[in-house]
Amino acid sequence: MAKRQRSNKILVLYELIFYAVLPYVLWNFGREPLGDYSAMLISTIPGIGYAIYRFILDKQFNITGLLILSSLALGTTVDLLSGSAEQMIWNGVYLSLFYTFLYIVTLMIKRPLSLYFAVDFVYLQGYARMDSRALFFQKGIFKWFQFIQVIFIIRGLFMAGLTVYLLQKYGIDGYGGMLIFKQLAGWAFSIFIIGMFFYINVPIRNFFAKQQNQLQDYNNPALQQSNATVE
Repeated sequence: MAKRQRSNKILVLYELIFYAVLPYVLWNFGREPLGDYSAMLISTIPGIGYAIYRFILDKQFNITGLLILSSLALGTTVDLLSGSAEQMIWNGVYLSLFYTFLYIVTLMIKRPLSLYFAVDFVYLQGYARMDSRALFFQKGIFKWFQFIQVIFIIRGLFMAGLTVYLLQKYGIDGYGGMLIFKQLAGWAFSIFIIGMFFYINVPIRNFFAKQQNQLQDYNNPALQQSNATVE
């Protein structure tokens, strides 16, 4: 447990460095010699590089891996085609709203991506995808993945709104501070979402306990009938 906690703290430190500190430094020191747009493009390199590294290291596949790779490719393409620093930020907002729309659609058709993220995660722990998927769709468990999906939607809308607010309030000159504010807000949502994923263990245990009780209730009359026949 202590080793895991230490590992989590190191990951948080790495995220702070690659998603906030290095982009902030590259943005501030690159603006004068390179210009706003080039400096902003360069400031995204540490985060993209770290995301690819984590993807390869964690060996994430299927829905999770596909979403990570597609978001990296799409985000990088949009950044390169933006043409200006301010347009790059606005395109980031539009992209965030697109992902939020995707979460809304999958929630409405009752195929929340949060459930498939969990399936991919437990697969890495050695559980078959079909078994975990069937379990997660059970009544009493499925609703929690829907709730997590709603949190994803709220996060997307909030982060897009925060970006627009900071851009309008501080302008392009406040991009460095924007990175810090967005990283802190992102961590707050991530902590809550991870907590919800861990909480799902409770309804899962309740589901198995209910099944066990039903099995015992079924076996007891059969056992009593068998004993009566023997007597």
